[in-house]
Amino acid sequence: MAEVERRALTKTASYEAIPGEVGRVLLLYSGGLDTSVMLKWIQDEYDAEVVALTVNLGQPGEDFDVVRGKALDLGALECFVVDAREEFANDYVLPAIKANALYGGGYPLFTALGRPLIAKIAVEKAREAGCDTVAHGCTGKGNDQVRIESTVVALDPGLKIIAPVRGWQMGREEEIQYAREHGIPVKGGSESVPYSIDDNIWGRSSEGGPIEDIEEPPHDDVFNLVTKPQDAPDEPEDVEVEFEQGRPVALNGERLGLVELLERAGELGAKHGVGIVDHIEDRIVGLKVRDLYEVPAAEIILTAHKELEKLVGTIHQNNFKPTLDNQWAFLVYAGLWYEPLLSDLGAYMDAVNQQVTGKITIRLYKGRATAVARSSPNALYDAALAGFGESGGLFSQQASPGFIELWSLQSRMAYAIRNRVKEDK
Repeated sequence: MAEVERRALTKTASYEAIPGEVGRVLLLYSGGLDTSVMLKWIQDEYDAEVVALTVNLGQPGEDFDVVRGKALDLGALECFVVDAREEFANDYVLPAIKANALYGGGYPLFTALGRPLIAKIAVEKAREAGCDTVAHGCTGKGNDQVRIESTVVALDPGLKIIAPVRGWQMGREEEIQYAREHGIPVKGGSESVPYSIDDNIWGRSSEGGPIEDIEEPPHDDVFNLVTKPQDAPDEPEDVEVEFEQGRPVALNGERLGLVELLERAGELGAKHGVGIVDHIEDRIVGLKVRDLYEVPAAEIILTAHKELEKLVGTIHQNNFKPTLDNQWAFLVYAGLWYEPLLSDLGAYMDAVNQQVTGKITIRLYKGRATAVARSSPNALYDAALAGFGESGGLFSQQASPGFIELWSLQSRMAYAIRNRVKEDK
């Protein structure tokens, strides 16, 4: 481990911690291989006390009592387990819904939304536990290091940061060997799992291993949340999503809290093979990577929200807002949760969503989620006006010729001038 120790001492940013500066560390702990090795390694290499933090964002199938027990068994002074599902849904996922947030046209930001919340809680617990340093398990190739560290240093510039995985550069086999040598159990038999997985109530990601071969389709063992579309039910199912001012409040007429609604939508979508995304992504650190996402709740809710927003918005709002949606998604993806522009954009999203009230029926079938019915008290739609018969009131067909003459005036003039120049030559 001599080479590992040397790399861990390298300091390139003012907030990075080196041995001698560290007394007590708040470790973001998942119970997996990386953070379990880190818990032991930090104690040995930094001669520091460790307090662990595990945050519940709705990871399916996770036993947080087991995670806490494992941290204590490995020498943690304490392991905080924080249920942050309500805060995550209401303060992070809901703004993303209002912004129709997709990065690169496919990624609904579930990990990117979770990281600033986890980092915020880490700062709070570090202060509570008397820690001078925060440690995380992000690699030097990913975006999560940016999201966590930028949040920590924004909220408490006095805290130091340790990122052992980035510093020690151990491969997976070396980590497994270290775990075996130090009696560290690896949860769920994950020694043989080739993928790096992250999940919460808004989605699930898999990367690494065979996924990195972009010339090959995904292996079947990747998908553990969403049914493969070809194996989904042969009959479609309709689900009505109701919104009040941009907030989803009911499914099929049943009012639900946001956490339960997202969970229920996820179950429905997963059943019908909805929400599988095979994505080539531009990371902010300069790499292109392939990620596989399973996002059934996001696919249903975002599809419904965009459809309702389109129904109640003017042509100018509907042409303009997607540009701001994309900018909002980029800032979140890039880890800039406390960037003032994000707050400014959020104010606009809230303003637009004041009118986004109504119901959208989404048909789920073999991997597709399609809007098939719409209603809203704020709809800028009138069936009488939209038809091909005679109409009056707000719309007069007899006015159309004058509109056409004025609307096309500059285009016709430009066309004539350009063709006159060509003829003169």
